[in-house]
Amino acid sequence: MVKAALVSPPSFSSLVQQFFTEYLVSQRAMSPHTVASYRDTFMLFLAFAHRRLGKPPTDLSFADFEPDLILAFLDHLEWQRHNSVRTRNLRLTALRSFLKFAARRDLSSLHHIERALGVPMKRFERPMLGYLSREEMLAVIGEPGSSWTAQRDHLLLVMLYNTGARVSEIIAVHIADVVLGVSACVHLHGKGRKQRSVPLWKSTAQEIRAWLQRNPALVADAPLLPNRDGQTMTRTNVNQRLALAVARACAAFPTLAKRHISPIPFVTPLQCICCSPG
Repeated sequence: MVKAALVSPPSFSSLVQQFFTEYLVSQRAMSPHTVASYRDTFMLFLAFAHRRLGKPPTDLSFADFEPDLILAFLDHLEWQRHNSVRTRNLRLTALRSFLKFAARRDLSSLHHIERALGVPMKRFERPMLGYLSREEMLAVIGEPGSSWTAQRDHLLLVMLYNTGARVSEIIAVHIADVVLGVSACVHLHGKGRKQRSVPLWKSTAQEIRAWLQRNPALVADAPLLPNRDGQTMTRTNVNQRLALAVARACAAFPTLAKRHISPIPFVTPLQCICCSPG
């Protein structure tokens, strides 16, 4: 009788490599942003484990994945790196995803993995977001100026107000994503490669037409709202332009100076019933 050969369980380092190269990319087809977030989590965790255990990443095993180590890492993120509880939980989500992946490939480590998976998410209170009144919003949007930058910024704020989209969605809009027919709309590309179409108000569509007429060099695959170099605007750039618009609006609404205004609460309750600003 021929005895079956014993197969050694995969090493921790090989499972980490398979998790990123095969599972996340090939099998799950995760977005590059998600893969990058998981990668950053592992770089932080492996560096922390090295300092705490004195072991390089190549010497780690699932026996080292004690709940105390994971909890200490999460506390380090929150208190030493000053990460929010939301970020702390996102890092834990990445670790849990890897542990569930490894549990199906290293049966000999199931006990250690099960204990590590018992680390809970941290609960936190979600702050209530405020919003701008219609009059305040229109004051922030203001009137389009004569310069190229002022006209772009005005269209940027109008589209954020019209669509209620994330900043990342608005700055990712290309000329080809805008439909200016009878039923004008814009195609938005959201997180996780989710796509949706949002109707455009008549006034917004008219402003986009005027913008394209002033910028005939913009081609189909170009950003609708580029920076001076013709490249996609950054989130920081959008926040800076919004801050300038809020500062101007403070002349009519001084109370805006005491409020923290970001693109997140750019939608007013009126927009939920598609109330056009014009």
